[in-house]
Amino acid sequence: MPSKNLRTAKIRKSDEFYTQLSDIENELKHYKSHFRNKVVYCNCDDPKVSNFFYYFSCNFEELGLRKLISTCYKNQNADIFSWHKEPERSAYIEYRGDKNDNRRPDVDEIKVKYLEGDGDFRSRECIELLKTADIVVTNPPFSLFREYIAQLMKYDKKFLIIGNKNALTYKQIFSFIKQNKVWLGITSPKIFDTPNGMTNKIQGLTRWFTNLSHSMQNDELILTKKYTSNEFPHYDNYDAIEVSKVNDIPKNWSGYMGVPVTFMDKFNVNQFELVGMDMELTKKVNGKATRFLLEGKTLYFRYIIKHKKRRAEALLKSIN
Repeated sequence: MPSKNLRTAKIRKSDEFYTQLSDIENELKHYKSHFRNKVVYCNCDDPKVSNFFYYFSCNFEELGLRKLISTCYKNQNADIFSWHKEPERSAYIEYRGDKNDNRRPDVDEIKVKYLEGDGDFRSRECIELLKTADIVVTNPPFSLFREYIAQLMKYDKKFLIIGNKNALTYKQIFSFIKQNKVWLGITSPKIFDTPNGMTNKIQGLTRWFTNLSHSMQNDELILTKKYTSNEFPHYDNYDAIEVSKVNDIPKNWSGYMGVPVTFMDKFNVNQFELVGMDMELTKKVNGKATRFLLEGKTLYFRYIIKHKKRRAEALLKSIN
């Protein structure tokens, strides 16, 4: 049986997706006001290959940062910087801005300090660095996403991170979203670089997760559909109707609705109430077998939502 370290290394190797600079720029431009006089921590980033470190160091003065720090797992890349005499050791990298007006981080402007541990974001040293930070921005290992975001919430940190879209179906992540402690960013990274020099297209499979406010956070979804029993059948095992497409959410329905995971791209906490989620919803089709079973889908994820305005209008109508 492989050791714990070998299993960890295997997981980390498969989790190594380097975010492209263009994707970072496209998302970060919506949050610039959040960074003034802040300490940014990139705690899953080898500075030699990380575009997060590159972005923040090159835009340090424009963003008005106070400090940029970065750490990465020691085996992520053997030669973090050419001046490392012991490349197998993990290091803590600190940058406090440009000193010679060339608008880029130079060797003599970067502080490098070796860590005692392996640079894992869960290690004692990295947690102590996390405590000093204001905002965490990175692309953490997808396989450790639950642990990663739980740590951010535990230490009450602001963050902007990339995660697998499937994280939206995790009970823990759903709970944070329901409590309006986490929401989606604006763009969706599509192409990642890998350690072997290749690019990996994962169209539609990743999202930015954040608790930083942005301009599109309160955009309301414009609804045009009206409810009909034929177009929106009830589930067989839940008091809600099936809405197969987000744009088809009926504007005049006051009860519960089951919507696909793509709903989270349009979710506005002021427009909809996020009630719950269910992986085993089924519905009647002409009083017979369910569509999901006919398609061979015995598990079918749905968020359960309700109109906030429809509920208020229905309550007002009942009072009058």
